[in-house]
Amino acid sequence: MSSRGELLARAAAQLAAVSASARLDAEVLLAHVLDCERSALIAHPAQAVADAPATAFHSLLLRRQRGEPLAYLTGRREFWSLSLALTPAVLVPRPETEVLVELALARLPAGEPSAVLDLGTGSGAIALALATERPTAHITATDVSSAALAVARANAQRLGLAQLRFRQGDWFKAVSSERFDLVVCNPPYVAATDPHLATLHAEPATALVAGATGLEAFERVVPAAREHLREDGWLLLEHGADQAAAVKNLLERHGFHDVTSHPDYSGTPRVTLGSHSSNR
Repeated sequence: MSSRGELLARAAAQLAAVSASARLDAEVLLAHVLDCERSALIAHPAQAVADAPATAFHSLLLRRQRGEPLAYLTGRREFWSLSLALTPAVLVPRPETEVLVELALARLPAGEPSAVLDLGTGSGAIALALATERPTAHITATDVSSAALAVARANAQRLGLAQLRFRQGDWFKAVSSERFDLVVCNPPYVAATDPHLATLHAEPATALVAGATGLEAFERVVPAAREHLREDGWLLLEHGADQAAAVKNLLERHGFHDVTSHPDYSGTPRVTLGSHSSNR
């Protein structure tokens, strides 16, 4: 029977070739198996680990070595200080997407009713973050995937966010002729030939790849968005590091104004947004 410290040392060495945070990964997985905090592992490294949890830990390590995200192995990921349940049916929420939430909140006055649409909600991360900060907003979250919507619904229910409604459908087809004050969308934007896809093989391809160029989803969403935005409503789009100019051009070509791009926390262009007005 091995101690916590021994298991962690071996696990960190085992994961070193596949993870830049091997020790942290090992601690997260062992804490998950033992149902304790990471701090407990650090405080009591000599405590023995029984055979059953040690076997479960080794199984998770093997899956991590094969490239599965930690969030799928633990079934949890924090986003906007919310603990979200995840399955392989949805993308793992990225920290940079919190920039999209910040920009949306800046355009949703606190305490005022508003109609918000989250296109391609996945785990519900964006919609749930907005609902937490703007409880008077009426938020609709859509996805083409019924499995993804099941994850998002469960997260909303567990967090007690009853003002959300969920619709299944392909982009705006899910909301018929409805109009909104603000539409947010983090669509698939990885090109089919992008070599980085090899490191993302565990996540759903349909949520990552839109087509040959990576711009195909934007080319569908942007032209249709004006018919679903109220006067002076906003469309906010997350995109790839090298796509800001193309997305900005697309918004301007389809009549959006005040079009600007904004960086994520690493300084990479990540979100481009524009406003709709029928008077311009």
